[in-house]
Amino acid sequence: MIQCPRLVIAGLGGDTGKTALSVGLCRAWKKQGYRVVPFKKGPDYIDMGWLSRGAGRPCYNLDLFLMNKDQVLSSFSLHTQNADIAVLEGNRGLYDGLDAEGSVSTAEVAKLLQAPVILVVDCTKVTRTVAALVLGCQTLDPAVPIKGVILNRLAGHRHESVIRQSIAQYCHLPVLGAIPKLKNINFPGRHLGLVPPQEHPVAEDAIEKAAQTVFEYLDMQQVWQIAAEAPAVSLRHAPVLEVRGKQVTIGVIRDSAFQFYYPENIEALERAGAHIVEFSALTDDLPSSLDALYIGGGFPETHAEALSANRKLREAVRNAVEEGMPVYAECGGLMYLAKTLLWEGRTYEMAGIFPIVIGVSKKPQGHGYAIAEVAHPNPYFDCGNVLHGHEFHYSHVLELSEKEGFSFAFRMQKGQGILNKMDGICYKNVLATYTHIHALGTREWVDGMIRMAQSHQIKNIIHK
Repeated sequence: MIQCPRLVIAGLGGDTGKTALSVGLCRAWKKQGYRVVPFKKGPDYIDMGWLSRGAGRPCYNLDLFLMNKDQVLSSFSLHTQNADIAVLEGNRGLYDGLDAEGSVSTAEVAKLLQAPVILVVDCTKVTRTVAALVLGCQTLDPAVPIKGVILNRLAGHRHESVIRQSIAQYCHLPVLGAIPKLKNINFPGRHLGLVPPQEHPVAEDAIEKAAQTVFEYLDMQQVWQIAAEAPAVSLRHAPVLEVRGKQVTIGVIRDSAFQFYYPENIEALERAGAHIVEFSALTDDLPSSLDALYIGGGFPETHAEALSANRKLREAVRNAVEEGMPVYAECGGLMYLAKTLLWEGRTYEMAGIFPIVIGVSKKPQGHGYAIAEVAHPNPYFDCGNVLHGHEFHYSHVLELSEKEGFSFAFRMQKGQGILNKMDGICYKNVLATYTHIHALGTREWVDGMIRMAQSHQIKNIIHK
């Protein structure tokens, strides 16, 4: 049973101020002593990083493309068991999705969770039309529980007054906040949208200013009351709670170059019996006694010099791969396993597992949901499986040389992949892909990681 107070911060489109307000709410309630658990609808890692830092707790993903309805409910229930309130930030517009029905939209997640929706509206150069837009959201699907509106980027009191009266007259919704045009909330853009908070030199300052903004301009008591009025939701299946004893050790590279991991992926490995050892590719050596290695996404290009300079780790990873250690790499991890990386006119040596040269474009080379068919044998997935994931990358393959023993495992039904609609490049027990997957919706990834780690562990015991 889901009983946690909750709300969805949604918008009429992108860049309406959803992230700043969601982060601000998380930090504001945290400062008041509440246990706030943040969620992000959509596959975005960077917003999740800001929400996590704002709340001081991991941010979890809820996405009906990456997982089914029962998995969304189970994850939400599991991660809110000790929460005082949950804040879910939507993505793009409230009803935006892959199809005309909006089947994977923020609205569908809100309906599933019966979570009250607060609409954030960018009021730049509009007045009464705001009421028409909000009314349209109310009538398009009356089952979506829209409970209030936050007006953002107002030009002045008259501007606010006209919009407030229009919403009251036509939409019969409370205006929960009215925020003027502000310049003091700086969540700057780069690559995929927002800069990861790990790299933002004044991240705390930005988050504190977001919290100050919601304290000053939102009716916090009324917002909380709306969240508290969310009805109880029954589950058809109980959340997965059992944890196996630690059986294998899996290394995870986590630093400012590689920070794109769904916390659910790490937690799923732990529940399946993995002991996780985190280390940095920028400064550390390869930990001893690893049974497998997981390298997530990030921005290795902006750290290319430091990654290349850590020659000892690059050589250790290469040697471990040749000895059969299982490695699973996503996006940035794929870049690290390449032969070389070209960035801003310079060439940097990488781990050299795959005979590829990676370049980085100014425009996205893959951006959005992805569907990969497992078309060829590989260490982790059975042929015939269809994996739902997403791609967010500016990097691309400039050169691919012949090398005995490497192949592609995935054929892309949706998305770009590495080359010619193929993804999941394999060599020995290594698989590297541009397709990010979510463990809750792709249980076979967890099983494959644990199985390969156990196999490598047994092999090492026998050899010893």
